[in-house]
Amino acid sequence: MNSFTPQIVANAAIPQPAGFSQPRVAIVHYWLVSMRGGERVIERLLDLFPQADIFTNVYDPSAVSEKIRSRKLTTSFIDRLPGSRKLYQYYLPLMPMALEQMDLRGYDLVISSESGPAKGVITDPGSTHACYCHSPMRYLWDHYHHYRAEANPLARMAMPMMYNRLRAWDVSSSARVDRIAANSHFIQSRIRKFWRREAEVIHPPVETDLFSKADDISDAYLWVGQMVPYKRPDLAVDAFNALGLPLTMVGSGSMLKSLKARAKSNIRFVERMNFDELRRAYATAKALVFTAEEDFGIVPVEAMASGRPVLAFGRGGALDSVKEGVSGLFFPRQDVEALADGVGRMELFLRDFVPEDAMRHARMNFAPENFDRKLMDLVSA
Repeated sequence: MNSFTPQIVANAAIPQPAGFSQPRVAIVHYWLVSMRGGERVIERLLDLFPQADIFTNVYDPSAVSEKIRSRKLTTSFIDRLPGSRKLYQYYLPLMPMALEQMDLRGYDLVISSESGPAKGVITDPGSTHACYCHSPMRYLWDHYHHYRAEANPLARMAMPMMYNRLRAWDVSSSARVDRIAANSHFIQSRIRKFWRREAEVIHPPVETDLFSKADDISDAYLWVGQMVPYKRPDLAVDAFNALGLPLTMVGSGSMLKSLKARAKSNIRFVERMNFDELRRAYATAKALVFTAEEDFGIVPVEAMASGRPVLAFGRGGALDSVKEGVSGLFFPRQDVEALADGVGRMELFLRDFVPEDAMRHARMNFAPENFDRKLMDLVSA
């Protein structure tokens, strides 16, 4: 196995393995059809490895950044199947075969970005394969029964047999990886539970320097995210309906219409904000309310980097990002009573809250340089 010694020069870490000057690097991502947290990690990996090639199952050039579009990119046969850019998840049973057909001969370092199938590629015996895991596939494991209950009747009948085989492949393919990183301690525990592997925690990079505090703080709390069931926007609506306090909810999704119908006049909905508007919303919010159990959750870090505290559900990745008593507080259960009680405690906490402490916490622990250093240590071990 090659030994990589990173040299970070002008924001690009260039490994120098013994015997040759320029190693070949491949980055494998499950699908590239949007720009979310996983794709932001890919962008940072491309900064670290300017010579890297990208491999993915499905690719929509119009949906990703110029940084990703500018790289050599290879897709699997799934990309050429009917409707793949929209219906890619229906092709999940074919993805193990598709990944194993990707030709990674000659690559010295392979980094798989795992949330959908990515780590199952076959690499050279002398190569290093590092997996950065956002989460083991949720629809196979802890969210399986939720996804099956929401599926159409035909898919609900087919899922037990197909997903049984996919779980076996998911576990067996985890043995192909030399080193694993998890994006939070929550995901580290999932990896240990489902794959029986140990993983190092490397938090995802957050561009904390893009955010700053404001002097004019509003009376309104803030909620940001997709309005879908697992994010629990309904919990925020019901709690603030009961409290009567102002709340701004930013986002769209399948629950938006029903949430608007049940929300009282103290709750305002904004479906979309551009980046400058979102930065302003973070910086002027009384506090961010974070109701989801997330794998990590970048939104709380962005709020803290803006000098505002976070009231978060006390499970999942928020336990890594929010420092209780410094940058925010936790509420213990996903129910209206617990969240309402948490808001009451936040009102008291705000009297002594120091914005600079939250900003310092965000930047010291989640700025991109932390990710760079730890990721390079992982692949160089």
